[in-house]
Amino acid sequence: MSSSPAAEITGLYRYPVKGLTPEPLPRVPLRVGQTLPADRRYAIENGPSGFDPEEPAWMPKTQFLMLMRNERLAGLRSRFEDAANLLTIRKDGDLVASGDLETAAGRTAIEDYFTANFASELRGPPKVLSGRGHSFSDVARKVVSIINLGSVRAIESMLGGTAVHPLRFRANLYIQGWPAWHELDLVGQTLAIGAARLKVVKRIVRCAATNVDPETAARDLEIPPTLSRNLGHMDCGIYAEVIADGEIGVGDQIAVEQPRLA
Repeated sequence: MSSSPAAEITGLYRYPVKGLTPEPLPRVPLRVGQTLPADRRYAIENGPSGFDPEEPAWMPKTQFLMLMRNERLAGLRSRFEDAANLLTIRKDGDLVASGDLETAAGRTAIEDYFTANFASELRGPPKVLSGRGHSFSDVARKVVSIINLGSVRAIESMLGGTAVHPLRFRANLYIQGWPAWHELDLVGQTLAIGAARLKVVKRIVRCAATNVDPETAARDLEIPPTLSRNLGHMDCGIYAEVIADGEIGVGDQIAVEQPRLA
């Protein structure tokens, strides 16, 4: 199957609302051409963007509230309940907003919270966006993001031993077992996880969102400049597209599938 080092999934996360809390998952179905279920299903528009929910199209993350500029988002704790489309937001343990994101009243409840509490960071009225299965990814395709924990440890060494929380990278899959930066050489190759197959399509260029501690909301590191100084680029992690259905979960083995000989 693979000449790549043995590796396994140690963490599996989705991000129902762009910029808000990661949600851990034990197992999840993958479908061809899709993200993890409900991953980046919603975003909070930061002023008018022209987004059309009937004909959703990719827009740059600067159109939305996001950690690259709005680190205070990391101080919120949100949870999305699929069955009720219910988003709840807590701050310092207290419930500060909740609403069914598929109703006008529920979206307004969430929007009112951001209007009142993020006024200095808003370019216009905040608006909860979604549309026809659209994913508010940082790239214009539906992808699964993957972080190699070996690379995270290498960044810690670059920072003189400073601990780096892996969730700074807001990945869907966290992989243990690959050497540092092994993932960067996998572009164009196919990953096998049980019956699922994912084709690696792109390296992830890191932005200032990684400088924000996901637990404290402090902007306390300089990860992209650190990568640039040490490696000559700011890449860490990879994007992959699902090309064969399958269910994946924490503890599953991940292998690089070798092409069959003709």
